[in-house]
Amino acid sequence: MHTITNDIDLDLPIRTVYDQWTQFEDFPAFMSGVDEVQQLDDTTMHWKVHVGGVERGFDTEITEQLPDERIAWKSTSGPRHAGVVTFHRLNDEQTRVRLQLDWDPEGLVEKMGAALQLDDAQVASDLREFARLMETNGFATGAWRGTVERPSGPLE
Repeated sequence: MHTITNDIDLDLPIRTVYDQWTQFEDFPAFMSGVDEVQQLDDTTMHWKVHVGGVERGFDTEITEQLPDERIAWKSTSGPRHAGVVTFHRLNDEQTRVRLQLDWDPEGLVEKMGAALQLDDAQVASDLREFARLMETNGFATGAWRGTVERPSGPLE
């Protein structure tokens, strides 16, 4: 597995930043390569992406969600990956977002991109775009404040 970790600080309160991150169907506005995200229910998403000229669809499941703290997920179809995004209150008006993604690159293009750390650069760029959009708007377009408890026992 290849691991990417990146973070960015935003000049917005943690609740505003977290609330916007829960708007998964808005991800194509700041994530390059993400064409569409359909939220099927509170914990299941279907993604349509293009990477290295290849279009793919896959499903993800939220495995843990704690408002204003963290959202963890794993893939349930398609390329194997899992990750967590955490939200850190720096002060009343500043928030740090930290993203960790573990994934298995498939095919020559993805493996070369991972070796050259192009995936790391893309995640950093996507986080900068998220921050730019958030700081320009100054508010969240929606929110889901529900909790998803971490499953007990070993994870697959």
